[in-house]
Amino acid sequence: MGNENLALVVGSYDNTAAASDDYQALRSGQDAGGYEIVGAVVLERDEDGKVQVKEHGDKSVGHGAAWGAGAGVVVGLFAPPLLAATAVGAGIGAILGKIKKNREEKQFGVDLEEYLAPGTSAVVAVVDDKWADRVEKALTRSDKRISKAIDSDDYERLQKAIEESADDVIEQLNS
Repeated sequence: MGNENLALVVGSYDNTAAASDDYQALRSGQDAGGYEIVGAVVLERDEDGKVQVKEHGDKSVGHGAAWGAGAGVVVGLFAPPLLAATAVGAGIGAILGKIKKNREEKQFGVDLEEYLAPGTSAVVAVVDDKWADRVEKALTRSDKRISKAIDSDDYERLQKAIEESADDVIEQLNS
């Protein structure tokens, strides 16, 4: 799949069980051939504001050998500060700074406090934009959902930077 026209699709949930159910529905929809997902994660933010990346099932939505690195890309596109808090390496920090600046200038991306407030969960997926409507509709249990365009250059640069330090990112995301 080419990465020319990507979208970030986010669903927000009051509880992790509903987010997990929708994540499983995304997997089923992809497996049935309804759409393709580049990567997806379930995020959970506790009342103290700490975020954990949740992965469900024995195989992940999306493709690629380094799924942990893929999760890092999804998290970085959704909320650069979350990945910056766990990522190591100047390359990743520079790309995250550029993504944050692009978001502010172009007003794309998603507000962390609105879609992952303390005590809530979110399903975050990166998809080809032709599938964004279907994926957004698949998040039936979410309290609110949104899809936003992603700059493909940001995606590719962040992916490359994370792959270069994938072991460290995976370890941090899984801790």
